[in-house]
Amino acid sequence: MSASELIQFLATKKLKLAIAESLTGGMLCSELVSVPGASDVVIGAVVAYQSVLKSSALGVNADLLATKGAVDPEVATQMAEGIRSRFSLQALTPTDHVLGVSTSGVAGPDEQDGQPVGTVYLAVSGSKGPKVWAHVFTGNRQQIREQTVSAAFEHIREYLAG
Repeated sequence: MSASELIQFLATKKLKLAIAESLTGGMLCSELVSVPGASDVVIGAVVAYQSVLKSSALGVNADLLATKGAVDPEVATQMAEGIRSRFSLQALTPTDHVLGVSTSGVAGPDEQDGQPVGTVYLAVSGSKGPKVWAHVFTGNRQQIREQTVSAAFEHIREYLAG
């Protein structure tokens, strides 16, 4: 699914996106806002690259980060839930109309938190509760980040279809 198709799909469902990115460093939001009309769907994004920001800006449990590290499915879930609740409040948009999306993982070149390069967790939080997907992507840093963005588009649609 392309960014344009996803924007159109979400617009027809009258849904908005709040995005929390780590390993993608803004790439997911950038891809979406390259589409004309994206402002009808994308509320905004936070790039929480360091763990302290995941905790302070997104509400990820600091003890979880200290024990599991940033590359963890529960961290990705809490990032998605945190961005959803914070941005729906700030945008004065009912939470039921907002999807929180997060990306967390290891793009390389070195492992992180004991996780090998290519380990990625993507989470979506919406009115059906949170869902997280685990991936092991291959390639260089850029390729892993691009695969993460593509997978995020597919998982958003999958979440809504399921």
